Amino acid sequence: MAMYLTRFSYTPETWARMIENPEDRRDAARTYIESVGGKLHGFWYAFGERDGWNLWEAPDNVSMAAVALAIGAGGALSSFETTVLLNVEDTIEALKKAKTIRYRPPAA
Repeated sequence: MAMYLTRFSYTPETWARMIENPEDRRDAARTYIESVGGKLHGFWYAFGERDGWNLWEAPDNVSMAAVALAIGAGGALSSFETTVLLNVEDTIEALKKAKTIRYRPPAA
């Protein structure tokens, strides 16, 4: 299965609701990814540009995209970004494959 890192930020309205009714969102996140056959590996809040980070495992890009779309459509977030993570073996395979591609820079 593929690994994904997501970065998200809540809307001010969502923070206000959570202040009034604090909730552990890990259970909700776990439910979303498990519904497509995946697994939640981590859920963190952070200071800085984004409010939180998740590490997910999903069967494929379509499954993770479905989770991201459902979360994004919920209206609680002001941003949601997903990065596909490659393991070392896949990266080495990509490097070997890249060696066979004859790239030509623009105007060269």
